[in-house]
Amino acid sequence: MIYQVFGHLFVIIQPMSLTRDEVEHIAALARLQLTDEELEKYRQQLSAILDYAARLHEVDTSQIAPTSSVLPPRSVLRPDESHPGLSLDEILQNAPQVESKQFRVPPVLE
Repeated sequence: MIYQVFGHLFVIIQPMSLTRDEVEHIAALARLQLTDEELEKYRQQLSAILDYAARLHEVDTSQIAPTSSVLPPRSVLRPDESHPGLSLDEILQNAPQVESKQFRVPPVLE
């Protein structure tokens, strides 16, 4: 269900239990052949996962700022500093063959 409160949309996830047909459909999409015992086991496990997701959705996180990590941001990389590059002559001085100020490469396909 979707509710709108003060211009904000809220999705309410209802606890649900999957049916055997739904688990069979999921298994068919995944190209799995499951026994009757496996179907019942996965029906219970998937239903528990969906119920837990519904419980997590009930937690009020409105006062918590969005974050991508619980760790403080830090970089282990050195600062990016620009340096002058090589001149065209320096680049081509060790080339086995040069043509029109470019590397000459033998053809691969004939």
